[in-house]
Amino acid sequence: MRPYSRRGMLGIGAGAAAAVSLAGCGGLTGSDGSSHADGSGDAAQGGSKPKPTARPIGDGSTAYTGKQPHQPGKPEPLEPGQTPPQFVVFSWDGAGEVGNGLFSRFLDLAKEHGASMTFFLSGLYLLPESKKRLYDPPNNPRGASDIGYLTDEHVKDTLKNVRRAWLEGHEIGTHFNGHFCGEAYGSVKNWTPRQWRSEIDQAKSFVKEWRTNTGWTDLPSLPFDYDKELVGGRTPCLLGQDNLLPTARELGWRYDASSPGGRQVWPVKRQGIWDLPLQQIPFPGRGFEVLSMDYNMLANQSISTTKAPAHNYPGWREQSAQAYIQGFQRAYESNRAPLFIGNHFEQWSGGIYMDAVEEAFKHIAREKEKGADVRLVSFRQFTDWLDVQKPEVLARLRTLEVGQQPSGGWKGFVEKTPQGAGTPSRNAA
Repeated sequence: MRPYSRRGMLGIGAGAAAAVSLAGCGGLTGSDGSSHADGSGDAAQGGSKPKPTARPIGDGSTAYTGKQPHQPGKPEPLEPGQTPPQFVVFSWDGAGEVGNGLFSRFLDLAKEHGASMTFFLSGLYLLPESKKRLYDPPNNPRGASDIGYLTDEHVKDTLKNVRRAWLEGHEIGTHFNGHFCGEAYGSVKNWTPRQWRSEIDQAKSFVKEWRTNTGWTDLPSLPFDYDKELVGGRTPCLLGQDNLLPTARELGWRYDASSPGGRQVWPVKRQGIWDLPLQQIPFPGRGFEVLSMDYNMLANQSISTTKAPAHNYPGWREQSAQAYIQGFQRAYESNRAPLFIGNHFEQWSGGIYMDAVEEAFKHIAREKEKGADVRLVSFRQFTDWLDVQKPEVLARLRTLEVGQQPSGGWKGFVEKTPQGAGTPSRNAA
């Protein structure tokens, strides 16, 4: 994968970037009363509930199997004086299994700690290379892709892990298809709303028709209706959001995670869609902040994904882990803004970024398990929570800057409604 541009190209996280002034209620409760996000104790964990009968959709590539397992209970609005939970979303771009075992590694980690995540699946990862001409990318030759295609075996492995992910309570979003990020006209940053609609329709079709496209009839269906499951995505290289949003709104999407250079503050809506960006977080030992994603850590540590001096790896791994941890601590101890983390199933620099995000995940999970008011959720689950909050409460939370604690503590803070409070939106339409 060629995910995110290097130093300076996103205008964030580089040494030349100006320093930015950055400064609920218990854990998740499963719908069955479990205290874990994965709903431990239900039928998938050996209980006695009967398994629902699958109802094939279309060619049987997907199927309706009932309510998704391992979901938290119904979200509740904050009560007056209540401290907001600390939400943390771990997300994965591409979400393809390429034989390195990373998809299952992080599914295992999430299951161990009762967490949910979001997997932004690239539609091409379910399309065999032999059928690549089925893909007609906007402003690019038919069958072209800047991330290539998976082998048949890796397509099968990806199907297996996507199926497992959904059954274990994770969200399946989209990372679209061909990942065109260059400066040419064909880059996603130049696509029109109509072209984004074509890209999305194709991404969905590759998920909904993998059985037809592969001819494999001996593999189980994906256990969800992707038309209903898909409510958000992240664009390649964090490009093109402005023209994507009208299409996302038309499709009924609830959020978009494509903004570059977000800050650790409470989110707003853009064009009726929750804008949930990757964020600038502390970068230990450096005089600037870094985007909360593995590739941007790498871009500020090394000029190469494979040829950097190995003796630097331990220090870089720890620097990356501490960036996530310090971003978490800053939010948890101040404004409780959600923390959004993005990564890829890659082994850059000897796999140090996978080790770093695992270290950070375990640190945050331990805080939750010790009783901290932390929720490890998917973007969809966080959006569910946002949507039941009172607009004036969210407006009040947005008055807190990065690292800013409410004056006088949380007691009574959300009762104080700022003048003209509502649900502010940037670039509202």
